[in-house]
Amino acid sequence: MVADIVRTWVAGWAVSRRTPPPAKKPWGFYIEVAGNPDEVGRHVLPEAEESLVRSAAASVSVPRTWMKMPAEPEEIESWLSQGWVMEESGHLMAVDLMATNPVVPAGYTATVETIGAVTYARVLDAAGEQAAQGQMASLGEAVVVDRMVTEEAHRRRGLGNFVMRTLADHALETGAVLGVLGATDAGRALYETLGWKKHATLAECIYRP
Repeated sequence: MVADIVRTWVAGWAVSRRTPPPAKKPWGFYIEVAGNPDEVGRHVLPEAEESLVRSAAASVSVPRTWMKMPAEPEEIESWLSQGWVMEESGHLMAVDLMATNPVVPAGYTATVETIGAVTYARVLDAAGEQAAQGQMASLGEAVVVDRMVTEEAHRRRGLGNFVMRTLADHALETGAVLGVLGATDAGRALYETLGWKKHATLAECIYRP
């Protein structure tokens, strides 16, 4: 179950970020990342077995390569070769999508735009400036939510809640039934109020020799 959610997340993340499709590796997948000064690429492992983690870590020679997998950080740290540094972990979450017909909070307007397989939801303030946004990649029966942001001046006004529900309603209209995402600690709190469930901790590390 968790491994399947990881595979969905990997595929959707690549679609959302418009990277080349994930390349299959013996331990999972590799995604090339362009235009990000903090990351040149990432290995994602659907299962955190010691032999797979060691093989993936040993295959890396390029700094700023990341590795992510469903595991507690303390489980895998001793399996990493020299040069690898643990980072803050994330949360792999999923939900059975439900329609909620959200209404944009007072004083704001909303737009929804689909380009290819990616749908963008944006909330604008009275001046037309972006107050919140989110996007999702469509994979048929599943969608992967990505890049959820609420600008600091507009937080605690229900905008993130509105964006998430708007994306979910749109996903249902296209035939999707499952939502998947990788969350930060702050994001997890919001998503849980909307019925999303954590399925695994996402251990994250970076090669920084």
